[in-house]
Amino acid sequence: MFSKETYSKRREALKKTVGSGLILLPGNNELPFNYSGNTFPFRQDSTFLYFVGIDEPGLFAVLDCDGGADYLFGDDLTIEDIIWNGPAPSVADKAALVGIANTRPTSELRGFLSAHHGKIHFINPYQGDIAIWVSELLNIPPSQLKERQSIEMIKAIVAMRTVKEPEEIVEIEKGVAATEAMHRRAMIFVGECIASGVQATERDVLGEISKVAVSQGYYHSFPPIVTVHGEVFHSHGRRGTLDDGRLLLVDAGSESFEHYAGDMTRTFPVSGKYSDRQNDIYNIVLSANMSVIKAAKPGVSWRKMHDLAAREIATGLKSVGLMKGDTDSIVESGAYALFFPHGLGHLVGLDVHDMENYGEDFVGYNDNVKRSTVFGPNCLRYGLDLKENMIITDEPGIYFIPQLIDLWRSGNKFGDFINYDAVERYRDFGGVRIEDDLLITADGSRAIGGTVPKTVEDVETFIKNGGCK
Repeated sequence: MFSKETYSKRREALKKTVGSGLILLPGNNELPFNYSGNTFPFRQDSTFLYFVGIDEPGLFAVLDCDGGADYLFGDDLTIEDIIWNGPAPSVADKAALVGIANTRPTSELRGFLSAHHGKIHFINPYQGDIAIWVSELLNIPPSQLKERQSIEMIKAIVAMRTVKEPEEIVEIEKGVAATEAMHRRAMIFVGECIASGVQATERDVLGEISKVAVSQGYYHSFPPIVTVHGEVFHSHGRRGTLDDGRLLLVDAGSESFEHYAGDMTRTFPVSGKYSDRQNDIYNIVLSANMSVIKAAKPGVSWRKMHDLAAREIATGLKSVGLMKGDTDSIVESGAYALFFPHGLGHLVGLDVHDMENYGEDFVGYNDNVKRSTVFGPNCLRYGLDLKENMIITDEPGIYFIPQLIDLWRSGNKFGDFINYDAVERYRDFGGVRIEDDLLITADGSRAIGGTVPKTVEDVETFIKNGGCK
């Protein structure tokens, strides 16, 4: 938890920007795993965390833009609660820690809102139970919550949260530090398996990095992707074996204890050494990743950074015979998306895909910058100019997706740019992605951290020597 002045300042800024009415900020509740008493690990709503900071379930905050007061609604623990879960400070004591002077029981929230005759600003909830609560409190059918949410409130929050405060950057660095420890452990574990001759599985690696996420951070910032099928972007099966000759893609992150996320991807050989073909593709992706780090700075369009990465990928694929023709034409047409069909990166903060519950286009686009309609760049989550103290992921990749190859080849799509006969020889390759969290500085950018190997030589040496250089 930050200082109460931090939360008070944020709430005042939000009320001033929204202008009038009440702002309703629901916290999350505990969600049942398979029955009410057996719940998933609790994760507080990020909007509530940003403005209120209390990391506990069952709370609502209301901010009065006209009168200026802030209210926290919630209930003190019963003796039964205390027996099962132990004592906790009262709602009033919690509120005082974050600069809120007015507290009331949850039972008074409906009447409080009903007595207000002005606009009540809210954001469409993503959890079903909270959506039902908000629907009943505001007398709005659940199906209409999205269309009646407060756009001015969303835009105000996006403007505040996009640029990170100094204490937020410290927390993200903590999340990234734990994230890096997860990735180092994955590489070291594979090296241990090579040395001992053990046939490991994706699930074995997941178990190793999960230990780190829990011991060095709060928890995973998202369900980890640990797969020998890197061409499947969100592969969560975790049943594959680490067979010799395969690449293992690990896309994983941890949260700091204040819930700020880290998010990194590394792709490395399960044999400990890249083959010539793997070396070629990996270095193309690495070149794209490093080119973006060198070029990113305040005022530069992230869409242009995506195009820069695409140009590096197209140039590299031409050098190994998989693409042909004019590079600028390849990028402009979107032909490279056969190999790189996702956006370059996304914002990181309290959410691993920061603020995307508000809607990607509210976060990454505006009235002047619209999302591309071309396959590939249409998946770019952020297309606006970079700003100092933003944090965004730089994650180019090259993937060989058999079904997509077959679809495009059947119509000879972009046949002037793609050597389909050569591509066929890569059908079983999988995929490579390299991802870092970039902090945009006053005159450039830097990858947060830097303790996880990234060059071919460094990765191979790290795995061989068990993490020792």
